[in-house]
Amino acid sequence: IKEVEVDVQNGSEAELRDILEKCAGTAMNSKLVSSKKSVFAPMVVDAVLHLEDDLSLDMIGMKKETGGALEDSELVRGVAFKKTFSYAGFEQQKKRIENARVLAMNVELELKAEKDNAELKINDPAEYQAMVDTEWKILFKKLDSIVKSGANIVLSRLAIGDLATQYFADHGLFCAGRVDAADLKRIHKATGAVIQSTVNKLNPDVLGSCDLFEERQVGRERYNFFTGCPRTRTVTIILRGGGEHFNDEAERSLHDAIMVVRRARAHTQIVGGGGAIEMELARQIKEEALTIHGKQQMIMLAYAKALESIPRQVAMNAGFDSVNILNQLRQKHTQGHKWYGVNIDKEGIIDTYESFVWEPSTIKTNAITAATEAACMILSIDETVKNPRAEQQPPQGAMPGMGRR
Repeated sequence: IKEVEVDVQNGSEAELRDILEKCAGTAMNSKLVSSKKSVFAPMVVDAVLHLEDDLSLDMIGMKKETGGALEDSELVRGVAFKKTFSYAGFEQQKKRIENARVLAMNVELELKAEKDNAELKINDPAEYQAMVDTEWKILFKKLDSIVKSGANIVLSRLAIGDLATQYFADHGLFCAGRVDAADLKRIHKATGAVIQSTVNKLNPDVLGSCDLFEERQVGRERYNFFTGCPRTRTVTIILRGGGEHFNDEAERSLHDAIMVVRRARAHTQIVGGGGAIEMELARQIKEEALTIHGKQQMIMLAYAKALESIPRQVAMNAGFDSVNILNQLRQKHTQGHKWYGVNIDKEGIIDTYESFVWEPSTIKTNAITAATEAACMILSIDETVKNPRAEQQPPQGAMPGMGRR
């Protein structure tokens, strides 16, 4: 693979983007979203190029919203998540804040009932009122500490009750409780907000920031958007589709494409797809096998035959005559056309490199290495343990005596 791979790094940014889009399109060819790859391929490339050099997959969020068409899917250059459960007073809070200062917490801001079997022994009703007043004072002290911290957006992993919601609304703050842990982690990495487990001694160093926060409608739900995050570049893809199962399959398709593009950006060496690289490797292994005597020749020929099963299966999946396709590929590769593979659009073969059907060479290397190691592991097993009694048992639901002689 190292001998035949092509390095596409020696080009402009526009050329690199074009190559990445073609790699993403190739990954979607066999997926449910293949008919819309002209929409999703640029979206996937934009998502990966927006990341920092470490290409962390955690910085790409995927949200699914039922309703609408695939074309309504959008890429948010920042963090977006569905509006959390809210209490009375939420409608009075700001839904758009510029130059937002974000406070992320793992603190509950809610008056809770006592646990079961809790007992309070008092001698005077005034003592009970003092206990209630103390509980309210503790909560208001927490809320006042948050307001004085300078934050105008409060996010918490735990609940933010109706009293706190109304208090924040009166002071011009936006709040959201029960935020998903993964979303809160992305907020932390993107805005720089340090997740707090207490509200004591809050200072500006623990606050995050973003250029714009807004809440807007997406389909039938409201979403919170954080864009212009300075600390870490992150993106969120909001998938739209007709049904839940359809969106699940679209998410898996985009995940595969994102992984391919990430690998192609990190390793710019590519090979032809459509079974072209497997046919070329099989040809070279066959030629090398003819120069070797002994049982090793049989092993190498069997290995070459196994590689040819990839283009054969591609042709069979497309409903083509796999024997005819494979014979054409052998002829072309013997003549030196190393990038010819299966053409699934029109029954036949095609130069996959010229047709931009590409795959990162490192993915092919890892796949072939893993398959070879698995085969060696199976061949290294000398004996297996069987349970003869289980084999003699009649099938479930069969009459007694059936299958016996």
